Formats: sequence, structure tokens, C-alpha cells
Amino acid sequence: MCWDPEGQYVDAAGLDGCDAVVNLAGAGIGDHRWSDDYKKQVRDSRVLGTAALAEAVATLDRPPRVWVNGSAIGFYGETGDRAVDEDAPPGDGFLPSLCVEWEEATAPVREAGIRTAFARTGLVVAREGGAWAKLFPLYKAGLGGHFGNGRQYWSFIALHDEVAAIRHLIDTEGLSGPFNLTAPNP
Repeated sequence: MCWDPEGQYVDAAGLDGCDAVVNLAGAGIGDHRWSDDYKKQVRDSRVLGTAALAEAVATLDRPPRVWVNGSAIGFYGETGDRAVDEDAPPGDGFLPSLCVEWEEATAPVREAGIRTAFARTGLVVAREGGAWAKLFPLYKAGLGGHFGNGRQYWSFIALHDEVAAIRHLIDTEGLSGPFNLTAPNP
């Protein structure tokens, strides 16, 4: 299968007859300074890429039975110490707007009747990498500290739990809509 998210091209023949599509594609959120140009790249890589893939998958003769689409708990914006669940409305700002557009880009697969789940994920962490990969060397060198005022909430999920949760979304008929993938306590 060939897919060019930026060019909005998908050769979906390789997906015909597959059981599931898991779309987690997008430019890295923590890889660069958030200039206007980079925020556009982050948005386009998710929204345009998802829209192109969803349109192609929706036209398949033998479509998948489930589509799991990446999203983020950034959907809710800054909530402070207020707990939110999947029924909470989107927040304000770049990340909430991005998540809303990213989820809306799946409209073609939902309209085609393909069960769709949104994995609203927190920071994915693992000893080998993830969000902690850039922090561990600083702390090991004695340069670690807290960010901002140190009271920020970090809703996280271990990589193996993220994979298990996505697998559960694929395997469990009847699960659709948004699902927050984080550890129970930030």
C-alpha cells in the first residue's frame, strides 16, 4: 500500500479485505518548536492524511470492520485539576481544535458504516522512549527539574498499555466513539 498524507494520495488496494485500520499518523507534537509553520504541518499531517485515508477506505469493496483513529486528550484543553471523561466538550486552543478536526476527518468511514473508535491518548511513556526518552538523559545528568510551576498534570499511559487498549478497541465489537487512553491517575 502506498500512502502520501501530505499529497492526499492513497493506494488503498492493500487494505481491501483487511480486518482493521489503525491510523496513528501525524508529525510529532514534541519534536519541534511550535511555530505557525510547524503547527500547520502537525495539523495537515493528521487532518489531511486522515481525510485521504478515510475517503479511500470508505470506497473499498471489502472494507475493514473497524477503524481506530488516533486523537489525544488534548481534545479537552487545559482542565487543571478537574477530571474529564469522554463526554466532556472540547477545550479551546490549537490542540483541542486539532483533535476535533482530526476526529471529524474520519467522517467517510463512519458514513460507510465502519465501526470507528477514537483513541484519545495521553503521553505515551516507555523505558525505551516515548515522552520520557528526552527527559531521562537530563535527569541522569543531574539537570532535571520541574517544568513551569511543577503543578502541571501529566496524563500518561505506558506503551504496552496503549497497545493493549488499541487491541481491545479492535477486538471488542460494539466499542465506538471516543476512549481516553491514560493511566487512572495523572
